[in-house]
Amino acid sequence: MPEGDTVLHTAQRLHAALAGQPLTRAELRVPRFATADLTGLTVLEVVPRGKHLLTRLEGGLTLHSHLRMDGAWKVYGRDERWRGGPAYQIRAVLATAERTAIGYRLPVLELLRTRDEERVVGHLGPDLLGPDWDPATALRNLLADPARPLGPALLDQRNLAGIGNVFKSETCFAVRATPWLPIGQLPSPERLVTAAKRLLEANRDRPGAARRLSVYGRGGRPCPRCGAPVRTADQEGRPTYWCPSCQSGPLC
Repeated sequence: MPEGDTVLHTAQRLHAALAGQPLTRAELRVPRFATADLTGLTVLEVVPRGKHLLTRLEGGLTLHSHLRMDGAWKVYGRDERWRGGPAYQIRAVLATAERTAIGYRLPVLELLRTRDEERVVGHLGPDLLGPDWDPATALRNLLADPARPLGPALLDQRNLAGIGNVFKSETCFAVRATPWLPIGQLPSPERLVTAAKRLLEANRDRPGAARRLSVYGRGGRPCPRCGAPVRTADQEGRPTYWCPSCQSGPLC
């Protein structure tokens, strides 16, 4: 699932392509909203909220989307061929006079009143890359269940929004604890929140392969800190990476 930095980059691309322009073509290819007519409405802004995307339109409307595992928004020039996947995977078409944004394989796509956005994002904790970031609230949320392992606690978007599987492993590495350590046993747990914020900010301008990662995806390779082989295992259905030498705590 995309991390908060990926969703931020997507929002920035969509905003640059669409904001301030009226829609010359608008199609929502999902049964519930297939008859919605957004043509002629001006896109006001596209903003991220955790892993959610909110495309706000004039008239008090918001198009809410979530990429989950396989979704993507692609932006093309006016005469450029769409190449993000076969036509049957297209869930949304938003076009201005110069740019077209295509939503592929979007598992979540819904049109709602802007005043009702809290219905779809109100459950989220503070956004690590958003203007609402509040480390004290994030820490309080995390410590509400002290027996919960670090990995699942970090992935729970109700605690803090924006961390996915990549930065779950990276944050645990940064605080030298395994992802299975109960959060209540972590010395100075505020370091967890600080590390998560620092890692996402450091990579916010380095999407995808340009990210600077220490352990994620490096199973069997030397730990950059101590040289021991990085290990990988499943944690609640997701691959997890850690160094068994310099990260303390329970192992899988």
